[in-house]
Amino acid sequence: MKLHAAAILLLFWLGIFTVHTVKGSASSASSRKYSCATLSPRQLNIRNLVNYEKQQVPTDAIMFITAKGIRICVRANQQWVQTAIRRIDERRAAKRR
Repeated sequence: MKLHAAAILLLFWLGIFTVHTVKGSASSASSRKYSCATLSPRQLNIRNLVNYEKQQVPTDAIMFITAKGIRICVRANQQWVQTAIRRIDERRAAKRR
């Protein structure tokens, strides 16, 4: 009887562990992709920006990434945003040379 109870308990814990592991993997995969829900109204310092991502859903925006890894979303149609994108692209091209 003790062996039977131990086997059932072992199967129970393996089941819980499997569900927990699969759930953790699925949720962490979906959280890697960020989207712009709110947009910052301020102009950012271009020197602090190291990367960007274009967003079209839920709104047309640019997500800038700072040197510290902070993600800030702004409207894509602003003139300073286009200048910042051009400067980031120029820095990338210069590093490749």
